[in-house]
Amino acid sequence: MAEIYPILAGAAAPEGGAGEVGAKAWNLIRMVQRGLPVPPAFVLPTHWCGRIKSAGEPALRRMLDDGVAELERATGLGFGAARRPLLVSVRSGAAVSMPGMMETVLDVGLNAESVEGLIRSTGNPRLAWDSYRRLVQGYAEVVANLPVAPFDALMMEALKRSEADSERELDHRSLRTLTFAMLECFRSQAGADFPSDPREQLAGAAAAVFRSWYSPKAESYRRLNGIDDEAGTAVTVQTMVYGNAGGASGAGVAFTRNPATGARELYFDFQFNGQGEDVVAGRHRLTDNDRLRLALPAVWTRLAGVGQELESLFGDAQDFEFTVQSGTLFLLQARRAKRTDWAALTIAADMVEEGLLEPAEALARLDGIDVDAVVRTRFEPPLPHLWPWPWWRGWGSRVAWWRWTSTPRSDFPRPEPLRSSCERIR
Repeated sequence: MAEIYPILAGAAAPEGGAGEVGAKAWNLIRMVQRGLPVPPAFVLPTHWCGRIKSAGEPALRRMLDDGVAELERATGLGFGAARRPLLVSVRSGAAVSMPGMMETVLDVGLNAESVEGLIRSTGNPRLAWDSYRRLVQGYAEVVANLPVAPFDALMMEALKRSEADSERELDHRSLRTLTFAMLECFRSQAGADFPSDPREQLAGAAAAVFRSWYSPKAESYRRLNGIDDEAGTAVTVQTMVYGNAGGASGAGVAFTRNPATGARELYFDFQFNGQGEDVVAGRHRLTDNDRLRLALPAVWTRLAGVGQELESLFGDAQDFEFTVQSGTLFLLQARRAKRTDWAALTIAADMVEEGLLEPAEALARLDGIDVDAVVRTRFEPPLPHLWPWPWWRGWGSRVAWWRWTSTPRSDFPRPEPLRSSCERIR
């Protein structure tokens, strides 16, 4: 059993599958093998979860150093470098998906030197300072277990000072000032400076993600869903891609089919100039769905194609997270989509018709659903105003019992012609 597994084209896949590296990493490995656009990454297997007690353990540091070296070779970037720096995200991933129950840290690797290197390599000071601010704020909450309120207060002060409605409206100067304020807040709250060594940041983030397996909310989720406490979580370390890189960038989450109805249509949320946590954490009102189709039509078309490829690969409707960086699409994870019972029936029937599923497998997926009890409630359109109010005022008690099926005509003077073309539905 390997200490780490690279998630790179041509890399060997773990024999233990999702049980060894977690569902998130296992699906990423399969997506890379399929040629889908996944940023380079590596994964620390689940068997390390109960063995890593602190960020200072030599075994953890050694594994992370080996994995970072793989990413540096794959990307041509340097972790913590003053020129062309490599930044990474650190994410959890159990064998059974536990959405929202464990932790993530983004933009790991920034400090006073590498933030200037990111500015030089991208020409985008706003991206650099926004990412640094996000790192300090996220690290304080997840790794240092500091209260979030003081950092949120600093953000509100920055918005007020700049007369901005959201953090996306802050310019690089405001974000630079805000980052320094958050670094000072970290120092006052933690009693120590924010770690400037990128490798110390990475070890702290990885240890925190491993620890999050034992958090009360994660333990409660496992108990309610019958998940083995001994299974553990893996830790995936992935090259950062930047949804906050400007107007042609953003982050989103999508379903390959409508999770409420099962219709074969892309169902998604998207935010321009933001990172993934802005979308999945529910901290922002998302209003950019329609703009994505108009502003980045090539990305929209590619998204639809990716949805079909994911369904072909996994044989089921998928829920996937994605980032667009300067007009280029990247996939960060995919998993089986949650759905209503009605959607489950529709998806199973459609996938059989499309040749993605055999009928026996489709029926097996519906096991546990009481087909006779599956109903969908909808409201019929309002009755047309084809006659004066006194003619139909007394019909209100019949609304729940009849469905209109005739085509309205403006030359009907009284309700009788329409009444004869109603269909009894109860």
